[in-house]
Amino acid sequence: MAKVLFVNPVIREEDDPRHVPYGIALLAAIVVREGHRVQVYDANAWRASDAVLAQVLKADRWDVVAVGGITTAYRSIKHIVAMARALAPQALIVAGGGFVTSMPHDIMRLMPEIDVSVVGEAFVSFVEVLRRLDAANRDWAPVRGLVWRDPAGGSHLNPEQPLLRDLDLLPYPAWEFFPLDIYFKNSMALFSEEGMLARRRLDVNASYGCSLICRFCFHLGIAGDMEQVERDGERDVTFTYKRVIRYHSPRYVVSLVKYARERFGVDFIAFLDENLMTMHQSSGKKWLTEIARLWIDEGLQPQCVREGVPHDPARCSGVHWGGTSHATLVNRELLSLLKQSGCAHLLYGYESFSGRVLKTIGKGATPETNERSLRWTLEAGIRPIPNQMVGFPDEDFDSIRDNVLAWNRLGLNVKPFFATPYPGTEWYQKYKSRILRQYGGDLEAFLLDLGDATRVTAVISQKFNAVELYGLRELMVLRDLKRIAEYEAEWNRLHPEATGAKDPALARAHTTLA
Repeated sequence: MAKVLFVNPVIREEDDPRHVPYGIALLAAIVVREGHRVQVYDANAWRASDAVLAQVLKADRWDVVAVGGITTAYRSIKHIVAMARALAPQALIVAGGGFVTSMPHDIMRLMPEIDVSVVGEAFVSFVEVLRRLDAANRDWAPVRGLVWRDPAGGSHLNPEQPLLRDLDLLPYPAWEFFPLDIYFKNSMALFSEEGMLARRRLDVNASYGCSLICRFCFHLGIAGDMEQVERDGERDVTFTYKRVIRYHSPRYVVSLVKYARERFGVDFIAFLDENLMTMHQSSGKKWLTEIARLWIDEGLQPQCVREGVPHDPARCSGVHWGGTSHATLVNRELLSLLKQSGCAHLLYGYESFSGRVLKTIGKGATPETNERSLRWTLEAGIRPIPNQMVGFPDEDFDSIRDNVLAWNRLGLNVKPFFATPYPGTEWYQKYKSRILRQYGGDLEAFLLDLGDATRVTAVISQKFNAVELYGLRELMVLRDLKRIAEYEAEWNRLHPEATGAKDPALARAHTTLA
């Protein structure tokens, strides 16, 4: 049986480690169930020096060094695979996750140390890699869901691996392989009082993917969105509007939370799901209702909710939770039930309060549904967390004003993220040539620059540059409508072609008349 070393890369270096990597924890459990020997080095949790990573890589004769993550972990992953190749030359280096699924051939070219990568869902493909390794068979061509390197260094993408339809076949995540004391120390999340006071939080994925087609979002092979195409004479991936909706049964979800409560003493569960409400909708509006009822019946309801008293973490038993929602899919009855089960906050991707912008991003929401869901969630006693962005392709001064006016009207305090064309999104596919021009044609420079959308990377706004986006966002946060209007007049003066004027003087006249 194989000796497998999983390495979790550093994510969000500017923040504390807050989330046990759910995908690696699941794969570790699957691999152990198959009889293999597993160790995990969590570089994100330990934030240790290269000397420690070197010790880990040389600590045993690893058969496999496996690393994966999202594109924002690219820098760390690149460093890890380079060290693995140098210090564990006998090991098969296997990569997986969104960073390679979004651009398999590009990643194999940029990281020549990688032998094999899993493209899309890894539950079946990674196990097959280990089986072949046990049999001393390194012919990867028959294994679905892989991109692999031939002796000459070329990469080859195999047909995709079908998605696992019955998610309840998955074991519980192997959380015990990770330094939970570090993660528990960073349990607090400034979304709700209960979340901020959490002492032992763990994350759960109850579903995979989302039914929506938001043009800024990526699912990367776990939602039925991935297809294979011929591109430049080789098989490659593209991402479509097709969807396969998958979710654990309510019984599995609640049993998993009970297990986390009994074994690790958790007091808060954060659902990592892209959108809980789309799964509820797909189930005939039964899924979340059943989860909430089972949560109460199985004794997970927090004591403070049950007794109607303020939350006191020193004496409150039970498990609070938070997750994601969608403005058009919630209703008062469901929100009330979720509150009774222990829901403390719901994150809403409102994105914008401009009706025009919302029509272009594929989310299906309107300013009116955004405001209604905010009001209903507050009335239910759940804290709504409004996520928004600025810098959409068709962002303009009107949409910026629409947001500020909505914040004033609703009493919101928001600092928007910057619209970012992550690989695997429709934005990336559509604006790729423009993105690369901003990095001198260097794809890797763009990947190394990607972060968590709190700063500008590639600009896809048709109207504003990076400097303008930073300045306008600051004025939005300050609610400074006066200076936004002043800069609009200046912008129109500098861009007479955008107003239809033939010279600056006419542009000024146009602005005055407007």
